[in-house]
Amino acid sequence: MNQQADVAIVGGGIVGLALADAWLARNPQDRVIVFDKEPALALHASGRNSGVMHAGFYYAPDSLKAQLTRSGNTMLREFCAERGVPVLKSGKVVVAQSDDEIPILHTLYERGIANGCTLEIIDEDRLRELEPLAVTHSKALWSPLTAVASPAGVTEALGERVRDRGGDIRLESAVTSAGPGWIEVNGTERVSVGHMINAAGLYADRVAKWFGVGLDYRMLPFKGLYWYGNWPKGRLQRQVYPVPDPRNPFLGVHLTVTVDGLAKIGPTAIPAFSREDYGKLRDIVPKETWQILGLYPKLMTSKDHNFAGLLRTEFPKYIRSHLIKQAQGMVPSVEPKDFTVRGKPGVRAQMFHVPTRKLEMDFVVEPGEKSTHVLNAVSPAWTSSLAVGEYVVNRIHTDGLNESVKG
Repeated sequence: MNQQADVAIVGGGIVGLALADAWLARNPQDRVIVFDKEPALALHASGRNSGVMHAGFYYAPDSLKAQLTRSGNTMLREFCAERGVPVLKSGKVVVAQSDDEIPILHTLYERGIANGCTLEIIDEDRLRELEPLAVTHSKALWSPLTAVASPAGVTEALGERVRDRGGDIRLESAVTSAGPGWIEVNGTERVSVGHMINAAGLYADRVAKWFGVGLDYRMLPFKGLYWYGNWPKGRLQRQVYPVPDPRNPFLGVHLTVTVDGLAKIGPTAIPAFSREDYGKLRDIVPKETWQILGLYPKLMTSKDHNFAGLLRTEFPKYIRSHLIKQAQGMVPSVEPKDFTVRGKPGVRAQMFHVPTRKLEMDFVVEPGEKSTHVLNAVSPAWTSSLAVGEYVVNRIHTDGLNESVKG
């Protein structure tokens, strides 16, 4: 063994860094190393998401997402204040576009209240006061504690705090193999570890399988596209979201105000054909493509999801005008000529549970020998990251995750 670490964390995204941060806060004497294959932080989902700090009203009250998003929102705000990271306290409105969506809107409200969120059902007059550009059908949902920050800025600031606390972040260090008590880096370097925490995002299922963990899960990635507008800063004041389809774990195309006041439209939930399918031919890995396509028949026959409908509605969103038309139902003043700057695509590390033929709706944390595996760390994982880190570290210390934890 060339090196030793008390804790090795695989993946330097926002969740991996939050795990390191939480471990060092509790065990400042330990040697903690974060390994990431990229040359810089925030090159994948942690730097490519909307940056919205979700309030936590979308999620079933008995879920980990509900438990950790509300507290994560508070913790992330406090972290940004501590480290001087700008936050825009924009709030969010969820608008309805038909009578059929009003009951779902009320369900979101009831969930949010159960989760401890601050929410209000508002009418069209109140919506015009809050966001003059938005329209709704009869009622809307107002979330004043939703905010936004730079996703890359927050991730980089958290990396700084991990280093300040004595953590070691190793970039360009791909974990190529692992087992109980050891990991292999870049195919050559072997590191002895007391405990490994898997926060590998799009590759979390592969790392877990080295330990015989998460065998019922397969990665089924989805691509998110954004378009930036040329509107003056501050023209759009609030985050404007649609009522989501409760059958799928996506929130739908929305209008986001960035931390510097710009407007953007997105994201999509287009099925991706490789784990890092960012739109270039070199991103496609044929073996991954065949594995992903092999899951589609199972998802097509799922009684819990309308995957055929998702395919019909999502693939046309590659066409900019079609995507922007979706946004016009919420903000009629949106015009294709105003949204012409393509944002960086992101890929959602969505897990598919093969036995039940369901897209996993919640965070999943599972134990392994001398290891812990954070699976399905998808939205709102960026918002929830500090709470996820604290939760996982506390579980390791209290009972070693002797039983599988799944929200």
